[in-house]
Amino acid sequence: MRKLRDIDAELRALQDKAKTLKARKVVQLGELVTATGADALDAETLAGILLEALDGAKQPDAQEGWRLRGAAFFQGRTRSRKGAGQPSDDKSGAAANGGGHGAR
Repeated sequence: MRKLRDIDAELRALQDKAKTLKARKVVQLGELVTATGADALDAETLAGILLEALDGAKQPDAQEGWRLRGAAFFQGRTRSRKGAGQPSDDKSGAAANGGGHGAR
């Protein structure tokens, strides 16, 4: 005879996993804000910058430029946080502006 599945237990496990993943995403977003130095901005300014970026995301060229700059940021940064506006270790200058500090 076939073993019965406990659908309720499986559903609870999936809900717990989803909750854990959502919490991890929130933590990672906070770490990203801190790593870029954007935590120095007030919440309204940061929200405005993000909303502006969402409007600009409709332009593929702008989005690709942001992606490349972000990739350079992650490749050039060490795990320890550097001061705001300091250039990255890579000498290309792609992340030299500190990830959006020009919007201040």
